[in-house]
Amino acid sequence: MTAFLSTILIPVAVASVAAVLLMGLINMMRGGSPSRSQNLMRWRIFLQFVAIVITMVTIWMMGQS
Repeated sequence: MTAFLSTILIPVAVASVAAVLLMGLINMMRGGSPSRSQNLMRWRIFLQFVAIVITMVTIWMMGQS
């Protein structure tokens, strides 16, 4: 389970955060909708929280073995 978390789930979570961040930056550079920027910011914060939780669970599980 730890191998799955550390090799698959953490990179997917980090890539998701990076993708939403890039989408937000592109939207701002093109002068897109402020509403869309706000929604992307909310998604980024949520995905960062999820990535941190997954990372902490992985570290905790590694300490248990």
